[in-house]
Amino acid sequence: MEIAAGAPERRCAVTRAVLPAGELIRFVAGPDGAIVPDLARKLPGRGVWVTCSRDRIDEAAAKGVFSRSLKAAVSAPADLGASVEALLRRRCLDYLSLANKAGEVVAGAYKLETALGKGQIRALLHAREAAENGRQPLDRRLRATAPDAPAPIGLFTSAELSLALGRSNVVHAGLKGGGMSRKLLSEVRRLGLYIGLEAAALAHFLDNGGTVSE
Repeated sequence: MEIAAGAPERRCAVTRAVLPAGELIRFVAGPDGAIVPDLARKLPGRGVWVTCSRDRIDEAAAKGVFSRSLKAAVSAPADLGASVEALLRRRCLDYLSLANKAGEVVAGAYKLETALGKGQIRALLHAREAAENGRQPLDRRLRATAPDAPAPIGLFTSAELSLALGRSNVVHAGLKGGGMSRKLLSEVRRLGLYIGLEAAALAHFLDNGGTVSE
């Protein structure tokens, strides 16, 4: 993936590699001396940047990287890596909810089929437990109407999708595009990086606007 000219870069406190800011997670010290993930990069104070990878964040917590970087005694909870993943997932689902409110999401079998037939869908989401015989026809229809569409997103359960969209039993949904959809795909990209998707899936994700399959 090419980095846009002028894109901000930061150095990972663990690996010392310089990476685009979007490929790292920022942390700050909270008022109680505990390290706090700053996923929106808006919290005040000196930040510590760590590669967007659960392994690297677990390593930072285990090796005292946060205290050394901040030159202060700060504590990193043992479940920091799991907490960051939960927060990343929550941000994805929050943006899915906002995209839905903005009219950028189509759910429900008939509505989704109709929107696909009209070429209105730009990306698909499938629940993790969705059956292949349910996913494949939708995927084929999307490729037929939008050959450059990214790979479907398969990172969330039906329960998670249903809660985000405010309806029951959501197994498949489509994104029509728009500002909230782009923000959702950006957050999905970070989650994909964090959980360490297979190289092929991640490469496809980087090349096609941020969507991935698990």
